[in-house]
Amino acid sequence: MPGRQTLSALTVAAMLAGCAGEGPTLPTLAGGDVAAALQTTSATPDQPSFSPFSEQPTSAVGRREVIANPSIEEIMAPGELPEMALGRKDAPVTIVQYASMTCPYCRQFQIETFPLLKREYIDTGKVRYVLRAEFPIGKQSGLATIALRCAPPDKYFVLYDKLMRQQASWVSQEVRPDPIFKVASEVGMTRAQFDSCRENRGMINALNGIKERGRTLGVIGTPNFFVQGKLVKSVLGIKEIREMVDPLLVGRVAASGGTGKAR
Repeated sequence: MPGRQTLSALTVAAMLAGCAGEGPTLPTLAGGDVAAALQTTSATPDQPSFSPFSEQPTSAVGRREVIANPSIEEIMAPGELPEMALGRKDAPVTIVQYASMTCPYCRQFQIETFPLLKREYIDTGKVRYVLRAEFPIGKQSGLATIALRCAPPDKYFVLYDKLMRQQASWVSQEVRPDPIFKVASEVGMTRAQFDSCRENRGMINALNGIKERGRTLGVIGTPNFFVQGKLVKSVLGIKEIREMVDPLLVGRVAASGGTGKAR
């Protein structure tokens, strides 16, 4: 949520739309500038989920196969881009979050819950946290996603946090690169780098693959979480995380013979 900042009704509507799974779909592209293509997209209420990276016809969305109960191996299958993760690779529990950059509930989780999750579970080696913020819902969200992946890997989580905390300054129903770049510049991104990434078709196709995989796994909105393979389609607080993770940790310790290896 935007805290104490006052937002116009238009901005609030744009932010709320960033959490739902329905929105306009980008038509098939034959190349050219990504931002320009975004600006030509018009919304209609019966169209499927918006993907600013999609090069597939709208009709293809309805034929997508959704895995009813994906395995951990299917959830964690490698894609074209590296996973952005925090915590031990061998942590006993893995949490995967799907997020849209304009979603106020993703912002709420980042500000209120993530610091506690990090301190109690990630930093202590109990949880490996994977962030897939490449589930854009809306035009400006798509552009923010591109900017996020343009950042150096060691700045990914820093920029994500900045974009979330400053969400009200750049969220819009129109494509507005300048306010997004202003935030990205805080982690050292140059305008040339930012503009180049907006037209990097190879990276954009790979980003689209992340969202498509999420849809195949059953993700329909944001935030959605996989907690050790279980899909949770709601906002999580630290209370809910403790209730789900702590029994799993106890089970791991018991399975290891009580040696505490799942610390």
